[in-house]
Amino acid sequence: MNQSKDATLHQRIVSDIEGRIVSGEWPPGHRIPFELDLTKEYDCSRMTVNKALTQLAKAGLIERRKKSGSFVTQPQAQSAVLEIHDIRAEVQSLNLSYAFTVSKREQRKAKAEDIRRLDVAPGSSVVDVVCVHLAGGRPFCLEQRLISLATVPEAATADFSETAPGAWLINQIPWSSAEHRIHAVSAGPDEAAALDIARHTACLVVERRTWSNVGPVTHVRFTYPGDRHALVARFAPASQ
Repeated sequence: MNQSKDATLHQRIVSDIEGRIVSGEWPPGHRIPFELDLTKEYDCSRMTVNKALTQLAKAGLIERRKKSGSFVTQPQAQSAVLEIHDIRAEVQSLNLSYAFTVSKREQRKAKAEDIRRLDVAPGSSVVDVVCVHLAGGRPFCLEQRLISLATVPEAATADFSETAPGAWLINQIPWSSAEHRIHAVSAGPDEAAALDIARHTACLVVERRTWSNVGPVTHVRFTYPGDRHALVARFAPASQ
C-alpha cells in the first residue's frame, strides 16, 4: 500500500468514526470495533487503523483501554457555566472544524414575548437572529437571539454573515451583568429540523440575558442535543 493511499484511508477512518460519535449514532460508552475488524472493513493495514484511533483518542473522542478495546468518551464539558463563552472556541476545543449559518435575521418592533425575554420597554426595536453552529460539518448548537437596538444600535446594520452574533456583541459592547437559566426540553419541530435530530429528542437549553450600564443588551437561547453536551461549574464554599 503506498503512502498516499494509506494517508487517505487514515483520514477516512477518522472522519467516519468522528461522524458517528458527533451524530450520536455511537453514544458515550459505545465500544468501537476492534482494530482487526476495522482493518477488514477498510482493507488496510493495522498500522493505519492504530494511527486513526490514536488521533481520535488525542482529540478526546474515544478512550483506549488495554485488553478491552476503544470506547466513546463522555461528552466534553464546558467548564465555566457563568462565563460568556465563545462557541467557536468550544467546538475547536473538541478538535473539530467550526462553522455557522444564519437562517434568520429580522429587525422589528418588540412583541410581548420579546419584551418578556429581553426586558425592554414596549415599542422598543429589536433584531431577531437565528443561527446554527456546526462542529465537524454537523449541527452542534441552535442559537436564537434577540438584541436590543436601544442599547446596541449598531446591530441594525450588522448582517452577521462573517462573525456570529455572540462574538460580534462581545467585541461591540461591554456587558456588566448576566443571568443564566439552564433546563432540559424535548426537541420540537424547529429544533429537530435545525439540529438534524428526531423530534422529542432530549436537549439541553442554556438561556442568557445580559445588560450593560445603558440597558438590556441581548437574550439568547442555546439548544444542544442532550447526549452531546454537558455543563460544569467550579465553586468554593462561602466565607465563614
